[in-house]
Amino acid sequence: MTREHPLRRLAGFARPHRASAVAATVYSVLNKFFDVLPELLIGVAVDVVVNQQDSFLAGLGVPDPLHQLYLLVALSILVWGLESLFEYLLAVRWRGLAQELQHALRQAAYGHLQRLPPAVIERERSGRLMALMNEDVNQIERFLNTGANDLIQVVVSSLLVGAVFFALTASLAALAMLPIPLILIGAFWFQKRLAPRYAAAREAAATVSARLNNNLAGMATIQAYTAEDFEAEHLRQASDGFRARNADAIRFSAAITPVIRMAILAGFVATLLYGGMLTLRGDLGVGSYSALVYLTQRLLWPLTRLADMVDLYQRAMASVNRVMDLLDTPVPVRGTDPVPANARGELVFEGVGFDYGGRVAVRDINLHVPAGSTVALVGGTGAGKSTLLKLLLRFLDPKQGRLLLDQADVAAIAPAALRRTVGYVAQEPFLTDGTVADNIAYGERQPDRERVEAAARAAEAHAFIAAMPRGYDSEVGERGGNLSGGQRQRIALARALYRDPKVLVLDEATSAVDNETEAAIQRSLARAAQGRTTLVVAHRLSTVRHADVIHVMDAGRIVESGSHDELLARNGAYAALWRLQTGEVIEL
Repeated sequence: MTREHPLRRLAGFARPHRASAVAATVYSVLNKFFDVLPELLIGVAVDVVVNQQDSFLAGLGVPDPLHQLYLLVALSILVWGLESLFEYLLAVRWRGLAQELQHALRQAAYGHLQRLPPAVIERERSGRLMALMNEDVNQIERFLNTGANDLIQVVVSSLLVGAVFFALTASLAALAMLPIPLILIGAFWFQKRLAPRYAAAREAAATVSARLNNNLAGMATIQAYTAEDFEAEHLRQASDGFRARNADAIRFSAAITPVIRMAILAGFVATLLYGGMLTLRGDLGVGSYSALVYLTQRLLWPLTRLADMVDLYQRAMASVNRVMDLLDTPVPVRGTDPVPANARGELVFEGVGFDYGGRVAVRDINLHVPAGSTVALVGGTGAGKSTLLKLLLRFLDPKQGRLLLDQADVAAIAPAALRRTVGYVAQEPFLTDGTVADNIAYGERQPDRERVEAAARAAEAHAFIAAMPRGYDSEVGERGGNLSGGQRQRIALARALYRDPKVLVLDEATSAVDNETEAAIQRSLARAAQGRTTLVVAHRLSTVRHADVIHVMDAGRIVESGSHDELLARNGAYAALWRLQTGEVIEL
């Protein structure tokens, strides 16, 4: 199916701003109208000086040449004043519209991104998404700031000046305007070949952004492995690719202006020579000839900016397509029901299966998590433990079977309502660049300080928070960089407890902490689990040995279930994992 033209896609998005766009266009047209008039006034002035009582103005009822000059001065002041007024108004309108659309596009792109499942976002490079929401949106803004007005004024100028030419002498008009079709054909020929080059340049820019983003996040590892030169070479290659794509586009865009100049020269020479011959023969007035010479330049010279206009236009249209493609990414149809009233937190997985593009992650999972119980999922890497959590949080939707929360099908529940019922602690917790209190009460504009402190105490985080320079008002730094791994994890746990969820989900929450911190978190979990359903994914079996039920997963299936002691007594997969981690010999 043919994709809609990017300008139409942008116009569709900008429909709420149509009044501003119409006003800006009207101001551009009026500005160009009054911008063209001074050339006509020059012709009238020459006519007054040469013909005096027989001039054009004399025929309008102003016989005195001096009075004609006074009238010309008054008209010039009026024309220049109005031209300046509309110049100001169009600048304010176009730039205001550019800012409004820039803001709206960025907000819409980010808002849409947040509605997409994490799996869709994970398939995209973070650098590409960053480039899309920054550079691409800014490119569209630059076009609206100047390019849109330039394009409108070139069209209006051609129509106005063409009308004057044909009114004065049709034959000269045909000669003067002969280069315009050639110029436009050439511009469109260049435009067609520039479009794919600028699209390739935008993709190359996204590659550079992705590489920079990746390296900044992993700078400690780069330095630890003395891989600075290695990564610098990677960045050089990505930057060279961007430079090569841009150079390819520049070679084409740079050729436009010289070609247009030659076409303009032909039109100007035609007016100068043929118009002069008509004037010498008396078929054209001196004033009209003067006006036409000026107007030829006014008609054709702006076309030299077609190179910049086409360049800016093509860059903007490539960016429009990228932003609109993101906005057109379909959001999966989700449920709209609320969480069942007086939810207790009972979870049931019925024949649940899921695969990643044909690679089976979990299959035929039947699992019952009673309300208020603590259930653990253990197993090797790739066993399917984290996939079950993603299915519960509806980051993914099962391809077979269903999940129930208090007998209600999770697929029918609105994702936001479901997630407000679940407290989630990830293996690598995300902390926003704000205060400790902001992170514990994450998502609330006015945190309840008593609840914040209570949640921190429950997560055994209060002591180290109180020891920080500004306590709960201390900045955690970008991604929690001012905190240790254990401190970040306990703040993440406090965040989950702040919401007082019915279901608490922990995904490898203690895998990256020391034994002392793990013990503190385990004590916190023992208290936090009281009165709520807790689902724990862990590699370290010491974390889950006190769970009510432990399910051992392998290759997407549950292969063993029972308490810690029961599973050790079976001497199966769990017992093997326990021996591997502890070195303990199990006596049968």
